[in-house]
Amino acid sequence: MQLSNSTTAPKNLDAIFAALADPTRRAILTRLASGEAGVNELAEPFKMSQPAVSKHLKVLERAGLVERAIDKQRRPARLKAKPMAAAVSWLEDFREFWSSSFDQLDDLLETLKQADMKEPPNE
Repeated sequence: MQLSNSTTAPKNLDAIFAALADPTRRAILTRLASGEAGVNELAEPFKMSQPAVSKHLKVLERAGLVERAIDKQRRPARLKAKPMAAAVSWLEDFREFWSSSFDQLDDLLETLKQADMKEPPNE
C-alpha cells in the first residue's frame, strides 16, 4: 500500500498533533464541542490558573483548532473542527495500511493452519 506523502498533509499537521498531545488541551476541545466558552468557564474543572488555561488556548489557536472572538470584556473561544478532520484524514491512510497488514497476517495464519492439518501426527 502506498501511503500519502507529506505534501498532501495539512501544513500545520505538526502543530495539530502537538496541541492534541496534551490531555488538558483535549479536554478543552471536548468542552468547546458543546459550545463557546470563556477562560473562566474553561478553567473551572482544572486545578490551574486562568493564565495557564490561556496558554493552552494559545497553543490550540496556533494549531487552528480554536478561534477567539472579542465580546465586550470577554474573549470566548470556539472550536474549529476542520483542522482535526484533516489530521484524521491523514491518519486514515495508516488505518488502511494496518488493516491490509492484518488481512495478510490472517491469510498467512490460515495457510499455516491448513498445512498443519495436512501433516500426519508424529508417533
